[in-house]
Amino acid sequence: MRILVASPPPGVRFAVQRGKSELLEPSAERADAIQFEFSLRLGSPLPDGSVNFMGEFAQGTPSDRFIYVNSGTLAGQADSPWTRRAKLKLSSIPQKIVADAASTHGVIEARMPGTMGDGGPICASVKSEAVVWSFVRSAA
Repeated sequence: MRILVASPPPGVRFAVQRGKSELLEPSAERADAIQFEFSLRLGSPLPDGSVNFMGEFAQGTPSDRFIYVNSGTLAGQADSPWTRRAKLKLSSIPQKIVADAASTHGVIEARMPGTMGDGGPICASVKSEAVVWSFVRSAA
């Protein structure tokens, strides 16, 4: 999986939460985007047929899985005025993208905004219409 945080506020650190408190640093950073790459597993489908994402980055219950994208102090930036965490819902990934990635070992990519209307880092549940999901054939 790849997450691209587009247009993050300058000077704010971001990290993806692993488990309860560990942090994954970005795999790439530019002024206009921050990139994270990590793996998720697919478990047996849930009773309603929906995808069951698993792994150390998948937070929440099987029926409500999400990824935490932390910023400011929650991303390890002690001197930040921001203490925020965004919830990226995995149920909003189109089924075709999941199937394509699973069948070809490709990458599911999410492009999400990095800044809220108040100028601070994105937080709370990210609205599904604000995230662009896509399938990428290679991990590069």
